[in-house]
Amino acid sequence: MKDEPLIEKIVSYINEHIEEDLSLDKIAKELNYSKFYMARTFAEKTGCTIYKYIQGQRLTRAARKLVESSKPIVEIAYEARYNSQQAFTLAFGRLYQCTPQSYRRNGVFYPKQTQITDYTRMKGGMMAA
Repeated sequence: MKDEPLIEKIVSYINEHIEEDLSLDKIAKELNYSKFYMARTFAEKTGCTIYKYIQGQRLTRAARKLVESSKPIVEIAYEARYNSQQAFTLAFGRLYQCTPQSYRRNGVFYPKQTQITDYTRMKGGMMAA
């Protein structure tokens, strides 16, 4: 389990910088690892790519904002790092199986992707976004 500290570093970095542009290159540079090694190790240990984890975390946070705030959907989309409401709606729909508007109307927040804390249990596909 020598890769556990690496996974923890990656998850911690993502969670601390989720509001910023996050690329594999940037994360690798900040953590001083090869991006190829990081990507391969993360996917092997979690069953999820770094990109999908970031996307899932952003969409989960957006879902919470839809329920707990009255911000316009387009503003939530931009905060989730989507360039358009249409792109956000498509990604949100793939994960939550409904539009952001209908999710907001439902008024109940439920995370579709949890944070990685015990990734040895996550390989069963719970992390796939």
